[in-house]
Amino acid sequence: MNKQLNLIFLFILFSSSINVTIGGDAVAGDKNPFTPKAFLNRYWDKEIRNSLPKPSFLFSKASPLTTVEAATFAKLAAGNTLSTRLPEFCSAAKLLCFPEVSPSLEKHDKDANFAVYQDKNFTNYGTSRPGGVDSFKNYSDGENIPVNDFRRYSRDSAGHKDSFTNYAKDGNVVDQSFHTYGAGATGGAGEFNNYAEETNVPNLVFTSYSDDSNGRKQSFTSYSENGNAGEQSFSSYGKNGNGPTEEFTSYGTSSNVVGSGFSNYAETSNAANDSFKAYGVDMNNPTNTFTNYANGGNGAIQTFSTYRETANVGADSFTSYAKTANAAKVGFNNYGKSFNEGTDIFTSYAKSSNGETEVNFKVYGVNNTFKEYSKEGVSFAKYTNVSSTLSASVEEKKNAVSGNLVKNWVEPGKFFREKMLKEGTVMPMPDIRDKMPERSFLPRSILAKLPFSTSKIYEMKRLFKASDNGSMEKMMRDSLGECERVPSRGETKRCVGSIEDMIDFATSVLGRNVVVRTTKNLNGSKGNVMVGRVNGINGGKITRSVSCHQSLFPYLLYYCHSVPMVRVYQVDLLDPKTKSKINQGVAVCHLDTSDWSPSHGAFLSLGSGPGRIEVCHWIFENDMSWTVAD
Repeated sequence: MNKQLNLIFLFILFSSSINVTIGGDAVAGDKNPFTPKAFLNRYWDKEIRNSLPKPSFLFSKASPLTTVEAATFAKLAAGNTLSTRLPEFCSAAKLLCFPEVSPSLEKHDKDANFAVYQDKNFTNYGTSRPGGVDSFKNYSDGENIPVNDFRRYSRDSAGHKDSFTNYAKDGNVVDQSFHTYGAGATGGAGEFNNYAEETNVPNLVFTSYSDDSNGRKQSFTSYSENGNAGEQSFSSYGKNGNGPTEEFTSYGTSSNVVGSGFSNYAETSNAANDSFKAYGVDMNNPTNTFTNYANGGNGAIQTFSTYRETANVGADSFTSYAKTANAAKVGFNNYGKSFNEGTDIFTSYAKSSNGETEVNFKVYGVNNTFKEYSKEGVSFAKYTNVSSTLSASVEEKKNAVSGNLVKNWVEPGKFFREKMLKEGTVMPMPDIRDKMPERSFLPRSILAKLPFSTSKIYEMKRLFKASDNGSMEKMMRDSLGECERVPSRGETKRCVGSIEDMIDFATSVLGRNVVVRTTKNLNGSKGNVMVGRVNGINGGKITRSVSCHQSLFPYLLYYCHSVPMVRVYQVDLLDPKTKSKINQGVAVCHLDTSDWSPSHGAFLSLGSGPGRIEVCHWIFENDMSWTVAD
């Protein structure tokens, strides 16, 4: 017994006396030599063959788990039971895990005016309200990883007025669902101004808006405007309405790489007056599906002003517009007039309509297919055939909108030419902030025991308690898809969830005498900077490098890849007015762009096309570039 106590005492004494250092700075709370951070420190010393200071920006992302926590969670992972302690694991390991949605049992039967309201899941709000006014000015604005569920809002109300000014604006990794809004309401008015505007990676579901309403006026001003990536769906808007006045002003305007689905708009409504002004305008590479617009309507007046105007590439389908309408007046002003043409399919337009339905279609874009439309009572003002060349009017349109496209989709300074890296040059700096949720790497002892492949997505969903088709599942599928795709010509790639794995990949490509760099800080971001001293890595010659970019995943995951024909620069960035140094940036110039898409943002902003110019970009916050040490 005494011998055992002595050994324990020596272990405690040994553990408390060792101070692990990184680049000369003590790692806070890392006196125990068996923590994941301490193991990483020893691994670096073993694998990297130079005496340069260790990169504090990289080591700060190491797992914060203690020795006991790492051992405990590794054991649970090995036994496939880690999900039983998921909240504890996510908190201790600093991961991205979504909170579970719990219903609210609050009842609201009086007028309410919410100025600011955060993260509340409403099961029942304002059901069967007679008259009165409810308003939400700001609901869940600026939240990081908000998960909200609105089940019933103003259902079966009578003469009731309600309005939403901002719902989930500026959110990051948003998971929002709205089940029913104003369903079965009689009279009154509903107004929704901004839904999920300027969100990053949203997963938005709006199931029903004012279905089965009677004599109600409703408007939806903006849905997911300026969003980035993500998925959004609107299942039903104004279905089975009787005498409603409905207006949808903007859906997905200026969003980037978004998948959108709109299933039913004003289906089987009676004597409706509907207008849809803009769907998918100025979108970049969208995938949009619109399934039914005003099908089976009776005596309706319906207009669709703009669908996919000045969009950049993408793939869209519009399945049915005013099918089996009766005595309706239907107009479609503009479909698919794009800057760079995508693939558009319009399947049914006013087919089987009757009762002297009047149908007008003013403009239909290029590279599209149009199937199944009524042969009588339909007029086309302008149809640009697939096989025809761009008409002068379309070419003029392209030239007119090109400046706006660059502004909307390609931030000034995001891409630039190599000649800009010259001392004294003043140039715009893009927003280089890391907009992803803060997370940490996992220790290899845990990571190696977790599933990581599309074929094991159901195991991964069970582990992280991801709902079917929710944000968590989508972000995992997207990241896995990028990790599993076939490398492009000359590319070597690997996704890494631990720093040890990143070290292994970088050294496998570059050897063991390596250095990793990132842009030092955020100074100059979203403004103008002056180029100061420029240091070309490897003497400014073409060099090998490994670039690592974050992927959205529960734990910190990086997509690391090496591409041929690059030059890497470390650049002093100065304040243009004072000439004082404010930052040190890292720039990578790709000399071979021949495999890039013609619609790549670099060519939109710089002109030219694949293989004709080199393209440079900065390394953003928390991304990094590995090279051989000089």
